[in-house]
Amino acid sequence: MTNLAGRPTSPRGDRRREQLVAAGVTLLQRDGWPGVTTRAVAEHAGTRPGLIHYHFGGLPGLHEAIFRRATDLIIEPLITGLLAAPGERVALGMMRQAMLQAPADERTPRLAAELMMGAMRDPALGVVLRDELRRARALIADRLRELHPAWPPARLTGVATLITASIDGLMLHQMIDRELPAREALSAVEELLGPEDDLGED
Repeated sequence: MTNLAGRPTSPRGDRRREQLVAAGVTLLQRDGWPGVTTRAVAEHAGTRPGLIHYHFGGLPGLHEAIFRRATDLIIEPLITGLLAAPGERVALGMMRQAMLQAPADERTPRLAAELMMGAMRDPALGVVLRDELRRARALIADRLRELHPAWPPARLTGVATLITASIDGLMLHQMIDRELPAREALSAVEELLGPEDDLGED
């Protein structure tokens, strides 16, 4: 196997690459994309700047690797939790709990904001985010199909799109406005489900 620069990989090289990506994610959370420079990442990882070119072919390749890792850190826990929920009400409860925890942890909203800004500035990063969001929507639509087998494909796709966009929107809005009534919004959605629309029922 080879790395992004087309060079052979090794266990030691893989560890160094992971170290550089982790350092980059930390800097992205703290300083945003302007702080994710070759020198800053190398210093934070305790290594030489030349290794970034060796493992990633340069700063753009490192940025893409950092972007993918940061996307996974944000999307995977949410998707895993939503897919494991037995129905909509449990999923809403999980989202409400996440909203309760968000003000105490600024790292995730900051990371989400940086991913959006990076995707808008860099077309290559935009493709990565687009593909990850498409994958998330497809997974949510598949889960909804299990819960609601009578729903037509268009409804499954539409609801999955709304869920994905709502999660992103609430996270970003809460970062800007600490008094955002996110929990009230989720409670309103739960009320819209209706008393007879129990877990997994059509």
